[in-house]
Amino acid sequence: MSKLQLVLPSLAVIAVLLTVWWLAVVLTGSAIFPTPWQVVTGTLELAREGTLWDDIGASLMRVATGFLLAVSIAVPLGLWMGWVKGAFSTLNPLFQMLRPISPIAWIPIAILWFGVGNESPIFLIFISSVFPMVVQTTAGVHTIERRYLRAAENFGVSRYTLFRRVIIPAVLPQIIVGMRIGLGVAWLVVVAAEMIALRSGLGYLIIDSRNAGNRYDLVIGGMVIIGIIGLSLDGMMRLLEGLRTVRWRYAH
Repeated sequence: MSKLQLVLPSLAVIAVLLTVWWLAVVLTGSAIFPTPWQVVTGTLELAREGTLWDDIGASLMRVATGFLLAVSIAVPLGLWMGWVKGAFSTLNPLFQMLRPISPIAWIPIAILWFGVGNESPIFLIFISSVFPMVVQTTAGVHTIERRYLRAAENFGVSRYTLFRRVIIPAVLPQIIVGMRIGLGVAWLVVVAAEMIALRSGLGYLIIDSRNAGNRYDLVIGGMVIIGIIGLSLDGMMRLLEGLRTVRWRYAH
């Protein structure tokens, strides 16, 4: 099956939704809610002015900083917790207690600690994405087949070699799953944080457009752009699953 055949059903659904949207606005005679074409023209207006690109760049910068910081801490910590039973029994209850707390609930604390600036959303992105990656990495270590470890022991490999050649390659699929989840949550959180505590980014674009003359064409445009970027980020993460060092663990 060609790639075009794979995407045709999705394109057909999108076309139907756009048609229903347009008909609903026209038939109801809404003076506020925009048609799809008005959303397109409003978004192009922002793009020509340069405001749109500034907001997209600001949001992506915050997500990249917070997410990479979370990866640098979560992956080594998850490997340690998965490998050392004492570390798991000590830290896992703490992580399981903090993990269910909504990232949005941390917004007042972030503003109190870091003020109104880039540091607050970066902290929120970090705190929201670090837990899924720790949990997935730890679970990945726990699910490694014992035969891999026994085979390595039979060859008398060192602890460092065992970690580098067996543990890390075996747990990579779980790490990538955790990164996909963490990145999705991070993109969600940065938009929410920008709506409350910042004056730039896509979240601020949506709130500012609503407050400045009920520009719902820009509100919907911002929402669509958020969705497209989120889909693109997830697609980029899925490309990692195609790496040779990762594919060998998948059954298919």
